[in-house]
Amino acid sequence: KMHGAGNDFVIISDMEGALPDASLSPLAKKICARRTGLGADGMMVLRAAKHGGDFRMLFYNADGTSGEMCGNGARCVARYGYEHGLSGEQQRIETTAGLVTGERLDRSRYRIRLNDPSVLELCRDAAACGSVWHCGYVELGDPGIPHALLEVDNWDEMDEEALRQLGCQLRHAAAFPKGANVTFWKEIAPGRLKVRTYERGVEDFTLACGTGCGSLAALLALSGRSQDQLTLECPGGMLEVELHVVGEQIRDIYLTGPTCVVAEGEFVE
Repeated sequence: KMHGAGNDFVIISDMEGALPDASLSPLAKKICARRTGLGADGMMVLRAAKHGGDFRMLFYNADGTSGEMCGNGARCVARYGYEHGLSGEQQRIETTAGLVTGERLDRSRYRIRLNDPSVLELCRDAAACGSVWHCGYVELGDPGIPHALLEVDNWDEMDEEALRQLGCQLRHAAAFPKGANVTFWKEIAPGRLKVRTYERGVEDFTLACGTGCGSLAALLALSGRSQDQLTLECPGGMLEVELHVVGEQIRDIYLTGPTCVVAEGEFVE
């Protein structure tokens, strides 16, 4: 079990493909359960690479649904790959959303290159809680990880349950046919944001969302509201995003932050 800025995961090495694919979704639900399992936001299964990478990552949310990719999860498996001899200090991780590259910076800090945006909209209106909200919308990768991004200057002063209800309704809003991870954000200083994300598949807030942070940085860079580097204050810790703007295209989004090994062992069903 590992976590990246509080976003926690169970990682299973299955390089020989011994686990049947049909077993993975039920296993994720069981193993991620907070009271009766190990407890995690998601589960990642590592398999042999198919397209020249070091290894392949299959990602499952806590509710058993499969996900395209996970930023903090990819940083954790980059460390796992290095420490278990699957890769060197540079990692090439195959994901459903495309190839993700990683880099070991020191014992605990890892940086990954997120997938480029396939969809980037400065505004997409979504109805929730009796109002229409002006959200940014980004999908990273292809197929893309959907993110709704909502600036709310006082989100951290709102009633916890009211904010959760807003996140839940936006996550299921008709404006987002794939569903969406919903990130509430506010600027607290130049180049520094405070964020919190309601994640689909977890169906609650998580302590950090790496792809959400990358999506937000891309949105703000395209809108001209930020430069090429941001520090994002998540409930579970700090994440850093760097990127390049080429015309109206956002490229080379790098996510940097801490990783932590919580435990290693055997899960007995």
